[in-house]
Amino acid sequence: MRRLTFFFSLFFLFSSQPAHAQRATDLGTVDVAANVATLPIRITGSPAELDKLANFAFETHGRYRRVARDELFHLRFTAVSGSRVQVDVVRKDISILSRTVSGTSLRNALLKAADVAVEATSGGLKGFFASQLTFISSQSGATEVHTGDLFFGGVRQITRDGASAMKPRWSPDGTKILYTSFHRSTAASIYQIDVNSMQRTTFVNFQGTNQSARFSPDGSKVTMVLSGEGNPEVYVANNRGLAVSRRTRLSSVESSPSFSPDGRQLLFVSDMAGGPQLYTMPVAGGRARRLPTNISRYCAEPDWSTAKPNLVAFSMRIGRGFQIGLFDFKTGAAATQVSKAPYDALEPAWLADGRHLIYTARAPNQRSIWLLDTESGKQTKLSPTSLKQVSQASAVLN
Repeated sequence: MRRLTFFFSLFFLFSSQPAHAQRATDLGTVDVAANVATLPIRITGSPAELDKLANFAFETHGRYRRVARDELFHLRFTAVSGSRVQVDVVRKDISILSRTVSGTSLRNALLKAADVAVEATSGGLKGFFASQLTFISSQSGATEVHTGDLFFGGVRQITRDGASAMKPRWSPDGTKILYTSFHRSTAASIYQIDVNSMQRTTFVNFQGTNQSARFSPDGSKVTMVLSGEGNPEVYVANNRGLAVSRRTRLSSVESSPSFSPDGRQLLFVSDMAGGPQLYTMPVAGGRARRLPTNISRYCAEPDWSTAKPNLVAFSMRIGRGFQIGLFDFKTGAAATQVSKAPYDALEPAWLADGRHLIYTARAPNQRSIWLLDTESGKQTKLSPTSLKQVSQASAVLN
């Protein structure tokens, strides 16, 4: 039974049907709850592609409300060159910001400029529009690692293994990706790719299963799950895959480890209580403590917010399906459900502002990436229908 639980967790998103069957549909943008604290803004951009992208980006945010007149802020985005955009923010006919922002492309410069506008108008929120994603797609026939920006511009296929790849995660500086793959093996190994040189190296390849590798916030360490000693357990290594050290010694099955924002704690999933639940323990080892989520008998795939260290997002079973839950260390109260999707919502990953996250939506024969504003409940589909079976996204903002 332990092994069955482990492999169910490992291949969670690759089942052919969701836990509850519904018709596949492109739901577009879903407003779950109105946020009365929205800011009325008017956006103009030149050329037209800047205007279109800027308007769509702010439409997804949840903090802003686009209007044709009587705006609180007027945001203007103007192309200066092929990779530079000027952003002007005007409040009631008074200029409060004018800045030229450089990027790797005109599109990237616009998204960076939009982040500058967010920080200038939101009362302290950090921007996240310029985030870079890594994700899994079966566009080529096999599940391969891809990258792209938050709105799926500049999508690039990173691996071409023709083998199952899963769980890609960025290094904090956005130069490397760790992922699990069955490349050249019947057992899962962990690989690392330098996205600049496209050089791939084997990170760890021990006997048994090697999976779910994630960097520490400072990039110096990596945590992962290995089963070479018999049971799937949590391990920690340095960022070269050396000095591998076991952290959990439990008879239960462990999965999905990650570091706390300060790098001192490990967050992971264990079924020691009879079903998957969330636990923390010191990075150096010690007693595992269960998070009192008190909302579901199945809590998995946690992600700890770096911007707001009191918040953990996770997948949870609700009824016959799955939704995203949120646990707040500050209150210690029972977790709350923050997604209300008419499909399975899985694998949350925080964005840089600690308010928004991305997640995988699972409908019959369909996987896609959505953006969720955890405060207003606004949900927006990000991945295009032309990109097949998109899942397991994570983000980095440099």
